[in-house]
Amino acid sequence: MSHSSTSQPPAAPGPGRYAAVLSTGRCVPERMLTNADVELVLGAKVDEWLRANVGIERRHLMAEGQATSDLAVAAARQALERAKVRPDELDLIVVATDTPDYLSPATAAVVQHKLGAAAAGVFDVNSACAGFVSALDAAGKMLVADEAYRRVLVVGAYGMSRFIDWKDKHTCTLFADGAGAVLLGASDRPGLMFGKLTASGEYHDALGIYVGGTARPATPETVQGQGKPSVRFVRKFPPTYNTDRWPPLVKSLLARAGMTVSDVQLFVFTQLNLRTIEATMGALALPMSRTHWTMDKWGYTGSACIPMTLDDAAQAGKLRPGDHVILCATGGGLATAAVLLRWGA
Repeated sequence: MSHSSTSQPPAAPGPGRYAAVLSTGRCVPERMLTNADVELVLGAKVDEWLRANVGIERRHLMAEGQATSDLAVAAARQALERAKVRPDELDLIVVATDTPDYLSPATAAVVQHKLGAAAAGVFDVNSACAGFVSALDAAGKMLVADEAYRRVLVVGAYGMSRFIDWKDKHTCTLFADGAGAVLLGASDRPGLMFGKLTASGEYHDALGIYVGGTARPATPETVQGQGKPSVRFVRKFPPTYNTDRWPPLVKSLLARAGMTVSDVQLFVFTQLNLRTIEATMGALALPMSRTHWTMDKWGYTGSACIPMTLDDAAQAGKLRPGDHVILCATGGGLATAAVLLRWGA
């Protein structure tokens, strides 16, 4: 990976208090399904198409007795252990998920209890697959604004296998389970620098789990013989939605920091489609060595895919202190979020 030799860009404005990334962690469930396994379930050939058009070769699913909170706790523990921070030292836990343990209360409360982080406040963020980046942006700004916060845990967790219709080849071939965590700490050096959220709400009814809320309560009539609420592609949205929006979103963040794409060492995008990432990197005129992907081995883990991939890149030695990283995600809604950060405390 190339590293820019230009001078350091100006720091984000602030009173000398910043949010820095202290550590990361992830949870990949043990159970693994290859494309061949999915073919057996579907009774249809999908392996060749998935490899060529999406980049997915296999995916991992949570065990029968697990819940989303269990995946979140496992990722959180790894991040805490790496930073040598105890659970009781956490001030805030934010969980980004659209597959919560319950409709209410927040899954973050379950995570707090299972971790033994009794001093931490909690809340969830549901911005679908853009949830983790949105949560990271919000949590970082809270840490900067309030001196009472010193250590904030942000977790993206996904248990979409509980909402898959295994007869629907458009969804069961893509979605998987997992969790990724980022531990933030107060620092006198810039860490999280800038963030930006956008949305195209006219597509709110295009992709999602459209049962269980006040608009469509979960009843035998609304489930319509599915046996359970399931994630569905209901109607189409522009196939170039991400490739049209990610490059200008990235450049707008960098412009605020007085930087260009050449100043960024790593780009991490939503892990739904490798071809989309290739097209985006092409639009940015950057080589694929400046990004990282995990959908080939872990499938599409939604709100968990960004922190899981960030952790994988870090563990692979792709990041060193001072590197600049762009996290950019899109999820149902359609919601989009991006964050520019400086790696290391």
